[in-house]
Amino acid sequence: MPHQKLSALIDAICSFVICNDSSLRGQPIIFNPDFFVEKLRHEKPEVFTELVVSNITRLIDLPGTELAQLMGEVDLKLPGGAGPASGFFRSLMSLKRKEKGVIFGSPLTEEGIAQIYQLIEYLHKNLRVEGLFRVPGNSVRQQILRDALNNGTDVDLESGEFHSNDVATLLKMFLGELPEPLLTHKHFNAHLKIADLMQFDDKGNKTNIPDKDRQIEALQLLFLILPPPNRNLLKLLLDLLYQTAKKQDKNKMSAYNLALMFAPHVLWPKNVTANDLQENITKLNSGMTFMIKHSQKLFKAPAYIRECARLHYLGSRTQASKDDLDLIASCHTKSFQLAKSQKRNRIDSCPHQEETQQHTEEALRELFQHVHNMPESAKKKQLIRQFNKQSLTQTPGREPSTSQVPKRARSRSFSGLIKRKVLGNQMMSEKKKRNPTPESVAIGELKGASKENRNSLFSGSPAVTMTPTRLKWPEGKKEGKKGFL
Repeated sequence: MPHQKLSALIDAICSFVICNDSSLRGQPIIFNPDFFVEKLRHEKPEVFTELVVSNITRLIDLPGTELAQLMGEVDLKLPGGAGPASGFFRSLMSLKRKEKGVIFGSPLTEEGIAQIYQLIEYLHKNLRVEGLFRVPGNSVRQQILRDALNNGTDVDLESGEFHSNDVATLLKMFLGELPEPLLTHKHFNAHLKIADLMQFDDKGNKTNIPDKDRQIEALQLLFLILPPPNRNLLKLLLDLLYQTAKKQDKNKMSAYNLALMFAPHVLWPKNVTANDLQENITKLNSGMTFMIKHSQKLFKAPAYIRECARLHYLGSRTQASKDDLDLIASCHTKSFQLAKSQKRNRIDSCPHQEETQQHTEEALRELFQHVHNMPESAKKKQLIRQFNKQSLTQTPGREPSTSQVPKRARSRSFSGLIKRKVLGNQMMSEKKKRNPTPESVAIGELKGASKENRNSLFSGSPAVTMTPTRLKWPEGKKEGKKGFL
């Protein structure tokens, strides 16, 4: 996929840093490719969450209630009434363990992770032990180790006092006593939906083959909005389980076997049993197995999230490919820049319109002045009449008046017909015969009109009201008017 290639390219580029300091040459220089992602997460958490969640909903279908659960707006509801609310007294007890150094049964903190990391570091050195995480340890030794960790003391696990099974069992106990699962209650339904992501055949039909690429992408996004302590411990734990599964020929613990041991602590909501989850058990175990197998890919932000975060702070002068632009188009930062550009264009267009109107008025004034300076003639009078007939044009020398609704131009030939019929002015008829005008032309046209149209026009002539500016027609005569216009 294009964004995966881009992600690999970014990782490759970030692995090479040019350094002119000879004292530092040969030493590894680490640059975090997710630097801007982390910066955006800490400095603008609302923008960051909106960016990530919008892409999560692009991959998986989350109805209103499930989306509200993911955002922490409503509590998780499970069959049988079980859920986080039933663990109220357990959470209350955890508040009493808030003393310094007490980590078991308390909400997850960075200090607690630092203590538990001693266990993880030790287990990395003892991955070949058969039945690791499955065979229980000695309860007495586990209590001694538990008290030491709660007191905040450093434990010498290499002394031989403790067995690998003691340490592995204590790690599971720590996870099991957390107030909520490591992946939190809010994300429970989202993980069920990720397990249902399947491939489609050529005809667009859903198959039974998991869509691994989309599942990995969805998990990458979901892990980005985990609380930092949960995300940090999850990364340490999945890496440990991944390395353990690689040694399954020695320890007999495959990724699936490990998932059976840890799914209740990582995914299952607290205070529920297997009967409460029913058909979701298979999905949860399969999801945990998938996370173990692909753990090395799950803690990198997708390439388009990195690009959006970078653009938010630096902008971009490079031309991206179409696929990358399509992905970046969903970024909140791009939407903000587009809205800002549209607003600026609207502001810039107002002075331009005013300038155009001003040039038009100046040109009309010059034209009117030129006509006014012409020698007296019939042509000059005709041009002046045309100027006076423009109701929307301001004559030079007049004060600008308020804008009026434009009036419909009156037909001269039609008005001539009305005057001739209503007023019966015989002199006007003789004048028109000597000097043909548009009115006389219209009279010729009238002779060719149908009798019905002439009757509709003239039958109600006494009811016609004449004004200097407008002809007012009775409601019943509108049809006759339309016949001539």
